[in-house]
Amino acid sequence: MRALVMADEPLAQTTLATVLRARDDVESFDVASDGVEALEKLRHEAYDLLLLDINPPSISGVELLDQLRAYLRSIPSVVFVTAHQEHAFTAFQRHAVDYVLKPFSTQRLNEALERAVQKYATQRTMKMCDGFPMHGGTARPGPPRIAIKARGRIILIDPFQIASVHAEGNYALLQRGPTTYLLRESISDLLIKLKPYGFIRIHRSFLVNGSMVEEIRPYATGGYRVRIKGGNEYPVARSYRKNLRSLADCWIGSKSFLAD
Repeated sequence: MRALVMADEPLAQTTLATVLRARDDVESFDVASDGVEALEKLRHEAYDLLLLDINPPSISGVELLDQLRAYLRSIPSVVFVTAHQEHAFTAFQRHAVDYVLKPFSTQRLNEALERAVQKYATQRTMKMCDGFPMHGGTARPGPPRIAIKARGRIILIDPFQIASVHAEGNYALLQRGPTTYLLRESISDLLIKLKPYGFIRIHRSFLVNGSMVEEIRPYATGGYRVRIKGGNEYPVARSYRKNLRSLADCWIGSKSFLAD
């Protein structure tokens, strides 16, 4: 995702920038100190996420959204970050994803960004579906399949047969049993597309199919590795440890397991 931050306070700009840099699903971001500068950037660049102060000098965050609707077909996901609680109702009337009050914690801001990422993923999936209209307006029958371009062909495969995805520079390697597919796509984009099928990110360079994970191995150093069907093992980076919780509906006899 590409993000634009509109905040007039240097401290707020710095804090928001620090949080955005730490996220792998944010590819880049720009900063505007007021609404006029933000509108100028929006006229020349495309953004997927807006982090807006609701009441900066010149144009307010709400006014900015109203002006964007005049010439943008699709409004980016919007998170308001502000000290003014009284504008929350107005913000949600403008379909804001979240409304974060200052002083905010990193955790609270990341929760808001997760909601924005989910909305972004949904909108992107809908756009992809619009590009491939289904015959008669009916759903495609049978089990789910995804189409990938590999070796000069379009191959239709069951997403649940993909065990893992590895980042390879500007490419990504899909592992499906003994077969691999090299795709010119970022691992962040693939996570957005494969997350509905149970894939989780465990490392900057690895996605795994949650349904194929058979074992989680903790180490005395505090690290973890996961083993998937077939015996392959992958390291779990500390910043992605929380994603392992989604692998089971409940945890028995493991109260301290995965504790931060």
